[in-house]
Amino acid sequence: MTHVVTSNCVDCKFTDCVLVCPVDCFYELDRQLIIDPDECIDCSACVAECPVEAIYAEDEVPDEHEADIEFNASECERVKDANQPPITDQKDPLPTAEDKKSSLGF
Repeated sequence: MTHVVTSNCVDCKFTDCVLVCPVDCFYELDRQLIIDPDECIDCSACVAECPVEAIYAEDEVPDEHEADIEFNASECERVKDANQPPITDQKDPLPTAEDKKSSLGF
């Protein structure tokens, strides 16, 4: 099993989660983070760190985010094929992060 970053992360890209990941399975896209399903060890450490509740265990992903499971897998394959390293350091969230967080009700 793996964890999945859902579209709640889009336009936020808070990186609190990468600091607690013991296996460095997070990768960065322009507008969000993703989790490599082959590297994730299902430790759940990242779930509580996300301020917009964007991370779920694969079998607990809400129906409206079901497409994000395949999105994480395919995008991880793409960025790894391009030799992009995982993100391991915290960065500032996107300038739109606080507005997105507020629109999600957090």
